[in-house]
Order: sequence, then structure tokens, then C-alpha cells
Amino acid sequence: MPKHNSDKNTVIGHVQTEDRLNEIATLCNERGLKFIIGLEPDRPEDFSDIERRLNPPSPHFSVHVGRNESCPCGSGKKYKKCCGR
Repeated sequence: MPKHNSDKNTVIGHVQTEDRLNEIATLCNERGLKFIIGLEPDRPEDFSDIERRLNPPSPHFSVHVGRNESCPCGSGKKYKKCCGR
């Protein structure tokens, strides 16, 4: 038997109210995500999996900036006199 969440586009969560369930279902449908959402009024809401898929974190990478190059913040100053301190 395959894993419950074997499809990469399937998100899982549970909510307390039917209004919240409809709201999240609409968001998932708009973005083409398959979803499994439980309506569980006696448990706290957990839709962190859905939030991660709808709002993915931006990739973090570092760029090497030389001391005498322009600062990447856009100030127009040299890096050593701006953010490089």
C-alpha cells in the first residue's frame, strides 16, 4: 500500500470549523494542490503543511562581495563603509 502522502502535491491538515475548511480548500484548489483536510472541532488547528506549500520560504544563499565593491543594499557606498562593518 502506498504512503498516505506519496504525491508531492498533496497537503494535509485539520481545522475546527467548516468555514475554515472551505477557505483552505479554495486556496488549495486555486493553486492546483491536492489536499486532505480533517474537520476536527475538538483539536487545535494544524495546517502548517498547507502554509508551507502556499508560502514557500525564499532560498537563502550568500554572495561574496569584495570590500571595495558597491554595497548590495543599494546605498551606493562601498561595502566596507556600509554593511561590511
